[in-house]
Formats: sequence, C-alpha cells, structure tokens
Amino acid sequence: MGWFTPAGDGADDPSRYVVSVRRAEDGKTVGAGFVLGTDTVLTCAHVVNAALDRPLLEPRTPGPYEVTVQLRPHEYVTRRYVARVAHWIAPRARDGGPVPPGDDEWLGDLAVLRVDGPPGGLPAGPRTSPMAAGQEVEAWHGTGEAATFARLTVHGPDGSRAYLDGAPTGMAVGPGYSGGPLWCRRERAVVGLVVAHFMPPRNAATGAPLPHSPQHLARRSWGVPWQRVEAELGPLGVLDGTSSDLPEPDDPAFLLLVEAIEDIFPSASSRVTGAQRLARACGVRPGSDIAPPEPGEFAAFLLTHPRALAAFSGHLRRDAPRDADRVLAAGGLSRVPRLLSPQEHTALRGHLRSMEPDVLARFPEAVRAALPHVAALPGGDTAEALLDRLEALPGDGRAQGGERRVPALLRVMEYVGALCPGARRAELRLWADGVASRLGIARAALGERRSDAQEWVRSLRARSARVRVLVQVTRAGQGRHRLRIWCDEGAGPRQVSTDSMRSYSAPEAAREVLRVLDSLTPPAEDERPPLVEVLVDRTGLNLPVDEWTARSPDQLVPGVLGVEFPLVVHCPELLRRHGRFLSHWRSRWSRLDSGKTLVVSESMDRDALYSRLVNQLDTVRVCVDVPPGPRDGIVQTCLALGIPVVVWDRGRDGAAHAVRYMAEVATREMPDGVRDYRAHAKASPPDYPGRPVLAWADADRTVPRLHLTEPQESA
Repeated sequence: MGWFTPAGDGADDPSRYVVSVRRAEDGKTVGAGFVLGTDTVLTCAHVVNAALDRPLLEPRTPGPYEVTVQLRPHEYVTRRYVARVAHWIAPRARDGGPVPPGDDEWLGDLAVLRVDGPPGGLPAGPRTSPMAAGQEVEAWHGTGEAATFARLTVHGPDGSRAYLDGAPTGMAVGPGYSGGPLWCRRERAVVGLVVAHFMPPRNAATGAPLPHSPQHLARRSWGVPWQRVEAELGPLGVLDGTSSDLPEPDDPAFLLLVEAIEDIFPSASSRVTGAQRLARACGVRPGSDIAPPEPGEFAAFLLTHPRALAAFSGHLRRDAPRDADRVLAAGGLSRVPRLLSPQEHTALRGHLRSMEPDVLARFPEAVRAALPHVAALPGGDTAEALLDRLEALPGDGRAQGGERRVPALLRVMEYVGALCPGARRAELRLWADGVASRLGIARAALGERRSDAQEWVRSLRARSARVRVLVQVTRAGQGRHRLRIWCDEGAGPRQVSTDSMRSYSAPEAAREVLRVLDSLTPPAEDERPPLVEVLVDRTGLNLPVDEWTARSPDQLVPGVLGVEFPLVVHCPELLRRHGRFLSHWRSRWSRLDSGKTLVVSESMDRDALYSRLVNQLDTVRVCVDVPPGPRDGIVQTCLALGIPVVVWDRGRDGAAHAVRYMAEVATREMPDGVRDYRAHAKASPPDYPGRPVLAWADADRTVPRLHLTEPQESA
C-alpha cells in the first residue's frame, strides 16, 4: 500500500465500489452504479431515468435534476450524496435512433454522475481491465449488500455488448442490478457493467409467467464491456487520470517533478509536512507521520490524482512562487493534471448550482463569446460537461513575454459572471482572482479579459436580441405533425408546450403557434415581429411550415405563418453532424455583415462545392439555384459545412426569381426579406412565383438540445 492511500479504498472488498441509485420520490433503490473517480459515479442512463421517474429508455438529457446516491465505504457505514448528470450517453438503437418498444438490447445507455461531497468522500475508482470471453465475474444489487453478489460467466463480447450467464445456484441478476460493476477477481478489476437481464417468457395476453420449461432461457443477462465504456467516454475526457496508481511510462513530466520535489524539500521532515498537507487537500490518507514518501512516489501522486498538482502549486505559491511556477510548468507536459484544485473545483460547482436559471441557460452562449475560435465542445449540454471540457483547454494565447496565459475556463467564467447580478458577479470574480493568483497570472491579464466580458454584455444590450419562438416539428403520420415550442425573449429558450405527443394537422399546428405568438409581449422599443425558428431534421427542411394557415370560422384573418412573421428553418442535426466545422460556422457568423455570398447554379456539383467552401470562411451565405433533384444534397452540404445562411426555393418554377429578389437583401435582413417575398407571393402569385426557404443558424443564440425523433417508451 502506498504513502498516499485513497480514503475508503475498496480493493479488498469490491462491493465497496458499488453505489446505490435511489428514486427521488420514495428513496427506494432503482439500480446500481460504481465509483469511477474521487467525485464521479458511472451508471446506466436508464437507471437515472428510473430514479427521476422518466420512461426507462428516454434519450433526452435529464437536465439539472438531482439524483440521490448511497455508498457503503465500510461494513457498518453508509453515506448518502446528491449527484447530477455530468455526461449522458443516451440509450439508442443501432441506427442511432430511439430504442423501439419491445427491444431488449440497445447501445449507449451510460451516465456519469458528479457527486457533491468533500474531497475523499468517495474512494478512488477501481482498476479496470478489458472484458474477455470466459471470465468469471461478480455483480451486486444496488444496495451493495455482500449477500447479493451473483456469479456470472462472460460469453461472446462483440465490442458493444456481452452476454452473462449466471451460476445455477446463488443470487440471480434481476431488477436493481443495472449499472453495477462486473468485477473479475482474477484480474482484480472491473471489466464492464450490467445493463439488463432476460426475464422468463410471459403469456402475451395476461402477462403472467408461462409454466416452466427446460427450453426457457434461464439466468442470462447482458452488459457493456469496459472496452466499449472507454470508447464512449474516452473522447469526453472523463477517464483521464482515473483508476491508475502509476503515471504513464512515457510521461515527460515525471522526471522533472521528481527533481523539483528533491529541490523543494531538502529534508525528510519538510517532505513529510508537505505530503501530509497535500493528502489532506486531496482527501486521501497520509501514510506516516515520520517517514516521508519517496520523491518518485510524491511525483507519481501528482500525475495520477487529477487535482493534486493544482493543490500542490497552491501550497507553494505564497512562500515559494518560483517553485510553484516550476511545478506547474512540469505538470503542463502531462495530460492528467486538471486546472483546478479540489477546493477550487468544489467552490465553482457551488457557484453554478446557486446561479440564476436564466444565466445558467446562457452558459453555452458565454462559452461561444469568450472562445470564438474553439471548435465544438463535446460532452453534452450540462454545465458539468462544459466544465470538464473547458478545464482541458489551453490559455487564450494573449500573454506578453514570460507571462502565463489566461486559461479558457477563467475567461469563460468572466463572461458568465458579467451576465450575473452584482453579488453573484462579485463572488465569481473573487473565485477567479484566487485561481489566477495561484497560477501566477498577472492581475492586468485577467483584468483585460474582464473588460472584454463587460464590453460583450454592453454589446448584447445595445443589440437587443430579437424575440423569437422556436418550434420543433416532427412528422407523426400522413399530414400530421408533433410540436415542441419554446419562447426566447433574450434570456434563452423556455419551453411553453406541455404535450409533445399530441399530433396536429397543418391548420391546427398554425393555430397553436399563433396562440403562443399572441401571448408574447415584445419590448416596447422593438417594433420587429418575433422571429419564428422552425427546428427540423434533415428530412424536414422542405416542410411548407411558412404556408401553414390557421383557418377558423371565428377568425377574421387567415393567419399564414410565413406571411405574418419572418420564418426560418434550422437543422441542428446537420450543423453538428461533423464537429470539425462548428468553429467554421462561428467564424462565418462573426463576419455576417461583411461576408460574401455564393450563388450555386447547375454547373457546380457537391464535391466541387465542398472544395470551394471548406476553407473560404468569408462566405457567409449561399443561394441555391438548381433543380429539385440535386438541390437537397447541395443544401445539406452547405449546412453541414457550417454555412449559417442558406436560401433556396422548394418549388420548381420560381427559383431564379426568388434568388434574384434575395440578392438585393442584406444578409442580416434575410429573415424579413423572405417574409416580404412571401407576402408579395400571397398577394400576386404570378409576379412572385417562388417558394423561398431560408436556413438560418444564429451562433449567438442558444438552441435547446433536441432529439429529432420522438422518444419511445420502453419497458
């Protein structure tokens, strides 16, 4: 056992890693999970759904709701914590869509929970190892009770799942085991996690179990191999620095840190004092009051505990700033150490939990403003996921001489703080000042970023964001559609529809959208009509939503959506299909008022279009003037490449006319331009034969996280 011993280490009793996931309503155990790191738990997404009383295979992220988890670090000790979803890998069918009703196997279904608690509240995560056929493994019920272990044999891991056959005696896997670890005693490691079990067959009419037959499937479950977990979570950075006792053999920081520790602590007693202080900060047990850790073991801890190096640099900063800089420079060569110390990370999460909902909803917007040239931020739409990603990003490149650069996370939090009211803004600035001081960042450098954030907020107020209504439209059979509706008066989208399962005809849908529009009260100083942004998948780009008309005997006017309001379409599915082009989209949008327009005619195929647009970031809008056959492919190519404004005609006869008309309209005025055209077409169809469609992807406004196929309930 090493000098730095994780609190509550469960290596001798793997059931200590098992976490109970509790239902919010009654506190009952709905499934299991297991400790992934010192503040994280891994479980199945469907276990979280059960805890929140949602459909089991609901794919949508739960949002900021709290999940209760319980751990038994010692035989007679239980601890209960509050956790929130940090990363969400939704249950999905092989084609990426929702899991059809009745299916008993699926992909994805992982959730990483961030646990609120003091450093050391959770043990370090267990060792992990690849799953292989023939391994003998154990699983536990979510309660973690020692007697609930079930003995299983692994069969046929195929990369995405493995079948688990239970021993004929002892406990059988059943409800409450999902999400728990599969522990291989031979490997002394977790090799996967339980997902589901196959129940005995039932009578289709009554649901009662059928009489037993030797031909019935017995005691078979299935789980996710650890290789698949790594493939799903690895790109999110979740597994960096977890479940390791030694630094990577080729880590260039190791020798530098060993030398630094030998110089910083010339005596054994000073090294004992420094190591004990570091252990307390990281929530681990110190090994001795007399004998210090060897410099190599000290350095290894700094490179395996993700927040130890940050804590250590903070201890050095006041009395030995040069040593703090030396340690930080060495740690910067490794990918394991995180930016924040345990205390800084806990404090920031506390600020975010107590932040006003309208400010928190604008977190992604602040990220885009603070980091305009950063590519896609993977990991979902939760604040926890964004924090994980932002901690890994380097500084912003604006430092002079030998000054340390301002990290991306600090820059973003300045922008978030600028959106907050006075007291909250002051708290975030004090937090940022403390982190910057610990990192040795010049006060003037952080002050410059603070001024940038204030200028951004002033520009937002001057621009006065246009009121908009977002309408997600999905097909629900012949001539029927389902709607989800949000309003955004400038503080981010707020959902106003309550029934996402009801289907509407086109006239009924138009009446529902107009009902929401009638309920809005635009600012008195803004005479512009609200923007209607229709959110569709790639198959819905040509839906004639702008032509939907609310006809009713008691109405004096017909109510044509695209005639009364500037109506645009937006396809998040295509925009985010290739993450490498998201930074191109943001760059193009920032040039909206000065960028170029490209007119695509019949002479340009999709490959030529790709070659022309892929690096021309000054092209901000594309007008597509081609026949219907190749038109859709060209439109979709433009959207996938991050062109924020694309206009085309979904008809057959008026494309050239609509293109010529829109060529005279400034890019930023395009939504009102298409509304004018549609109004003219309504009044005089022969003179305005076009049916223009405008795809409009505003990089400054937040769009709700969408699942473009309506989720199915699954047992």
